[in-house]
Amino acid sequence: MKRYRSRLLLLLCMLGAHSAHAQQELNVVSWDGAYVKSQILGFIRPYEEHANIRVNVLQYTGGIDEIRRQVRAWNVQWDVVDLELFDAIRACNEGLLEHIDPKTLPDAPDGTTAQDDFIPVSLMPCGVGNVVGSTVVSYRQDKFKEPPGRLEDFFDLKKYPGRRGLRRSPQGNLEWALIADGVATEDVYKVLSTEEGLDRAFRVLNRIKPYIEWWRTGEEAVRLLETNAVAMSSAYSGRLDDAVQRGEPLAIVWDHQVWFYDVWAIPKNGRRTEQAMDFVRYATTTQSLAAQARYIPYGPVRQSSMALLEPELRERLPTSRKNLRTAIELNAGWWSENLDRIAPRFERWADRPVMVPRKLPR
Repeated sequence: MKRYRSRLLLLLCMLGAHSAHAQQELNVVSWDGAYVKSQILGFIRPYEEHANIRVNVLQYTGGIDEIRRQVRAWNVQWDVVDLELFDAIRACNEGLLEHIDPKTLPDAPDGTTAQDDFIPVSLMPCGVGNVVGSTVVSYRQDKFKEPPGRLEDFFDLKKYPGRRGLRRSPQGNLEWALIADGVATEDVYKVLSTEEGLDRAFRVLNRIKPYIEWWRTGEEAVRLLETNAVAMSSAYSGRLDDAVQRGEPLAIVWDHQVWFYDVWAIPKNGRRTEQAMDFVRYATTTQSLAAQARYIPYGPVRQSSMALLEPELRERLPTSRKNLRTAIELNAGWWSENLDRIAPRFERWADRPVMVPRKLPR
């Protein structure tokens, strides 16, 4: 009997240890390539050591469909998600995300409160900002004798022949189409809010549609350029900077870059909500955001983080003064209200066959 009890106690201890170990994991969902690398090296690995926890980094291509499925089924596997701001607004409005009190976020090293340190729009009821990202035009330096320098060049197949890479998403593409067609930056969303303006944007995109190669992830966009599959492509500025540092013959056209915010969010009905909140607090400290920027040049959303960056690095950020001269901010509020209306039309348009001219630009 004693031997039986000893074995039973040993088994219970093993099961308890296994259960405790299983609880010491966190599933963090982010993007791919150089971006997620910057998070892993910048603060995820340090957080694992700090909290004595294993962080499983999962990759996705954006959107809130999977969050919606998990939350409504009360089967939440994603503990923390890196969301584009407009998606975070949509998910928050649907009640899919935990509310986050900014007063619980860590102060800056000098004692400045988080509410005063963060860029205001990056703090929202259901999310905490992490970076200011940017979509830009990029091209292969060995492709053109006269390098492109304006957004309009992306749509000029006669002067700059070759295939074009675009993200398979209406955001950014419709704005660029209108700007290339002469719409002033400050009027873009007013024009897009009308059916005539939306039609106009699609007509401009029709000019290059036969030559478009679609991408869904930042890594795919850079690969299209690296493999010479396209002559120009939209791409995320930080991914391009990473490729350039690796010696790839790529260049950035900052004209009319589309800049945007990413935020950390926590799906509702999760089993590790407190641990998820602890991760978000750690990931958005002054030091964590500065560390990430050193691995990929996106703008940190805390003033105190920016102050820690070297002057040369600050010049490579989408938020530098010279890079912001003609920039347009992706209107997250507008897209949160209009994406469900526009996305189906965009997908139908993208899938519709087009006549390819006999002579394909090379």
